[in-house]
Amino acid sequence: MKSLPQPRKAPRQARSQQMVEVILEATARVLGERGYAGTNTNVVAERAGVSVGSLYQYFPNKDSLITALHERHAAQMYAAIEEVLATSRARSLRGRVQAVVRALLAAHAVYPELHRVLEKEFPFFDAPREESAADHDIFRRVRQLLDEHRAELAPRNLDLATWVVLQIMETLVHAAVIEPPAQFEPAALEASIVDALMGYLCGPTGR
Repeated sequence: MKSLPQPRKAPRQARSQQMVEVILEATARVLGERGYAGTNTNVVAERAGVSVGSLYQYFPNKDSLITALHERHAAQMYAAIEEVLATSRARSLRGRVQAVVRALLAAHAVYPELHRVLEKEFPFFDAPREESAADHDIFRRVRQLLDEHRAELAPRNLDLATWVVLQIMETLVHAAVIEPPAQFEPAALEASIVDALMGYLCGPTGR
């Protein structure tokens, strides 16, 4: 997969970090409203309330903004996974998987319009990229979860199992949030995603 252009530099001072966060928030809203074709750096800068020159200090073009959005999104997903695994009272594998699925559904539901645009125009947006530190963190944390329940798992290759679990989560969570079927309740969709994951991880007994 071809990599998207990277941001020029990372903000170091608190004020710069705040400005970059405002720019990314504006990018997310503009993309959700206008789509990729209707988004440009001038529109994003205007929405963010900053000059185009200030935006260009960090982002050379709109594709670099999308790269930064991916990294922010992946970091948010990692934080959601880490928090729910640290705070959930569930101790069973199914209970912990359900907690992760619920957290990811909630996190993706914040900007469904943005995800709808990116899913259609950038289907690789949520796919892990080699250069993303947050994606590596997500992979590591999910693999750690599987390792803690190794004795219960049908797959023996934990690296492969982690990859498959992440693909199932990404595909089904997106489908449930971006184009949720009206005839199914959210709780039923959540339970079915968990069933799919447990069926892969533990076989029929995992369901």
